[in-house]
Amino acid sequence: MARLELHDNQLVLALSTLEHGEALHGDLRASLAAVRDIRAVPDAWPEIHGLRAPGTGVPGVVMVGTLRDHGSKDFAAVHGTGPAVVVELEGTEFRRWILTDDDAAQAVVELRLGVGLA
Repeated sequence: MARLELHDNQLVLALSTLEHGEALHGDLRASLAAVRDIRAVPDAWPEIHGLRAPGTGVPGVVMVGTLRDHGSKDFAAVHGTGPAVVVELEGTEFRRWILTDDDAAQAVVELRLGVGLA
């Protein structure tokens, strides 16, 4: 499963080996200054918008890769249903990162502190 990590002055969306193949993409990085918000949601699927290209998608099951919608791009690493973390970004390739996380609420608390959004 994908995970969010803090490295120096960057937030990293670290993908598993399987997700690298599913997404046709490597890990993603954004400077901490680009992070506008980090929030938990009870279900990732309402956050998924646009056409997936490239990546892997079966609605309600898996969505890993780039989502293109009205001139902007999101990146999803979503497996199954359940809680997720949404990272809102500014001035980067992707507008948002969306990833499932069984403990999204706790992850958001820790990440917001680490990023300086607390």
